[in-house]
Amino acid sequence: MSEAEHAREARYLLQRFESWALPRLAARMPGWVLPDHLTLLGIVAAAGIGICYASSGLNRNYLWVANTLWVVNWFGDSLDGTLARIRKIERPRYGYYLDHIVDMFAVAFVCIGLGFSPYLLLSVALAALIMYYLMSINVYLETFVMKSFRFGYDYIGPTEVRVILILGGSALALGFEPVLELGDVPFGTLDFFFLIGLAVMLVMLLRRIVQNLTRLARLEPPNVVKEPSTAEGRPGNG
Repeated sequence: MSEAEHAREARYLLQRFESWALPRLAARMPGWVLPDHLTLLGIVAAAGIGICYASSGLNRNYLWVANTLWVVNWFGDSLDGTLARIRKIERPRYGYYLDHIVDMFAVAFVCIGLGFSPYLLLSVALAALIMYYLMSINVYLETFVMKSFRFGYDYIGPTEVRVILILGGSALALGFEPVLELGDVPFGTLDFFFLIGLAVMLVMLLRRIVQNLTRLARLEPPNVVKEPSTAEGRPGNG
């Protein structure tokens, strides 16, 4: 097993659908389409989503465009690795590194775009971005320490988040946006949903950290003297 190879664990709600759909889509891709092309499609779609969100104050219809781009983003981001596996052209270390670097920028595009929209406070959007990075860092640490890549939290993975944002964007595009002012700060519906989401994300992250530390503590009990290896205990020749 190479450095970037690891057991993949997926338990999210739409896992069964993706396990059925992605290999079939990959098998129908033209031969000239490569995994990197799909990765590029995904990040370009994410940038477009951010631009659409930021422009939605000028025209609400940009939200429908963003919803369409979410489907394009899912197609590119989810299919690149599947295409590589189907064709047996995997590049484990390159793919792992590229995929997560692209995700880092993609989520930044989306969150900043939302923050500059009339529907979400920039501070809340940046808090969501920071929380995403914290959860991602934990996943990367798990992958290194436990050789297990769990890219979702409980039953929520990237595809579920896309569906939630599409539903939220649709509601806003249809005019559902009650506003409540707390002091001098106007809080919209999306602000409350994001704040609730942030609280849930924090709970899921802390729960997983506790589970990981509990498991690692069983594997490596505290205050246990390690026996020297044969090489370390062998007298020197000098």
